[in-house]
Amino acid sequence: MLNEINLKFGIKDGSENLTLNPSNITVFVGPNNSGKSTVLRELHHFLTQGKGHPNHAIIERVKFEGTSKEDATTLVQNISVTPRENEVLRQGEILVGVDHNRHRVNEDQLIKAIQNPHSNLPNYCSRYMNLYTLLLNGHNRMQLVQPQGMGNLQGPPGNVLATLFSDNAKRKKVRDIVHEAFGKYFVLDPTDMGKIRIRLSKNEPVDEMQERGIHDDAVKFHANAMDISQASDGVKAFTGIITQIIAGNPSSILIDEPEAFLAPSLSYLLGRQMAIASSENHKRLFVSTHSSNFLMGCIQSGVPVTIVRLTYQKEIPSARVLPSDELLKLIRNPLLRSTGVLNGLFYGSVVVTEGDADRAFYDEINHRLISDPGKRGIPNCLFLNAQNKQTVHQIIRPLRKLGIPTAGIVDVDILKEGGTVWTNFLDCGGIPQVAHAGLGQIRASIKKMLEDSGKDMKKDGGIDILPDAEKPAAQDLFENLSSYGLGVVPCGELESWLKNLGVTGKAPGWLIKIFEKLGDNPDDGSYVKPGSEDVWLFIDQLADWLTDPKRKGMDSQEE
Repeated sequence: MLNEINLKFGIKDGSENLTLNPSNITVFVGPNNSGKSTVLRELHHFLTQGKGHPNHAIIERVKFEGTSKEDATTLVQNISVTPRENEVLRQGEILVGVDHNRHRVNEDQLIKAIQNPHSNLPNYCSRYMNLYTLLLNGHNRMQLVQPQGMGNLQGPPGNVLATLFSDNAKRKKVRDIVHEAFGKYFVLDPTDMGKIRIRLSKNEPVDEMQERGIHDDAVKFHANAMDISQASDGVKAFTGIITQIIAGNPSSILIDEPEAFLAPSLSYLLGRQMAIASSENHKRLFVSTHSSNFLMGCIQSGVPVTIVRLTYQKEIPSARVLPSDELLKLIRNPLLRSTGVLNGLFYGSVVVTEGDADRAFYDEINHRLISDPGKRGIPNCLFLNAQNKQTVHQIIRPLRKLGIPTAGIVDVDILKEGGTVWTNFLDCGGIPQVAHAGLGQIRASIKKMLEDSGKDMKKDGGIDILPDAEKPAAQDLFENLSSYGLGVVPCGELESWLKNLGVTGKAPGWLIKIFEKLGDNPDDGSYVKPGSEDVWLFIDQLADWLTDPKRKGMDSQEE
């Protein structure tokens, strides 16, 4: 059994390489191009060949647990097959195989390799693990629901459908899962005489004979059911994966984006059922996913799940194991769940704003910066909104704890907030406690000067209403906060940006008007492109922090 995977890197550049101890289901998450699919291919190569490849970029080595000679002998006997009439074996050789995968091996050498895999890892993997390892991608998972031969019912089943046909309990398990997902009953049709086909029936079979027989009632029953070949790709993929986990021979199954073709609710159900089925059927699943719903299903299944987040930023890879209990907190917290915070696992970074209008505006500004030929802005970034500045920290802190670079944007009136609101803001940014008192004194002084001006700091220009001699102190404070990924709007509030466009009012009306002024056609002369000041510079400064591998404010929260 595979019990350890050693990666070539760790949680950050220069840290100790990460060692994974797989559970029933190991899920790889992360941004696009972070290595989620690559790690499955490399793991498959290790499991089937027993060695790496010079081009491998993620996995350094794998380790297996051995067994006793008695158990090893039994395992070899279970995979031994009878030679065909034209197959001649040398002395000491046997044929081993599962389904149509068969080859000749030296029996004693294979038993010794299973006893102590690392005594001859290539032999152990190529002759034994290879038989029980399956890599499923977008194409071959569709083949899992193709008709299969019935074989000799008096002997051991030769494929997944034959196993399900002869095992009422497993067939019922698949049927219950498929019915929960699609409202139709999974049935196996033997009426093609020699082949077994999957059908989806509106009605459950009245008894075993109606499904497994070939008499008139059985023929009519199956004729009224839909052949799965007529179903959607999502139905085929979902059904094929579940049948393989419940009734297939492979003990190690690697699946790239199992949620493909599925709606969010079905992705959640697939994740939950895959996790449960892997535990009940003693399978090891290794999955890469880009679906928060699938991941949520795995976590809420109650089955131990190992979740690994991979990233690749500025040619620096990283990997960390995410604690399931921390992710469960994200799922259970109503505020975090409602904002879709779990989606942050699949982006390079996250920006949290006070409200939805802020989120939409800053997301659009960032989109234009990214589209700029100068390659500005925050790449692969998810913008989320809290309910107000008082709750921004509730989203930033848990995401940073999971190793996700997360910045915050608040209006200038954060300066009014002393006590817990200000402290929470500094804490979520990872600003050292020793600096809190000094920053608090500066905040209070600037707040007093803003209030003494007789003007509204949010509506009348932010720190620009300060005397010229005092303004640098406020700028220094904001730059200090920005160096920890905490952005404060210096001109006041959301509606204070891009005053040159002449838009007034409050969101959401302001947001509609500003979007109209910004334009939607880059080829139109009135389309507003990024400038070098105003909100464009503000987002660029946040981008500097989010894309800096040595950014401040993360280490203290990641430990």
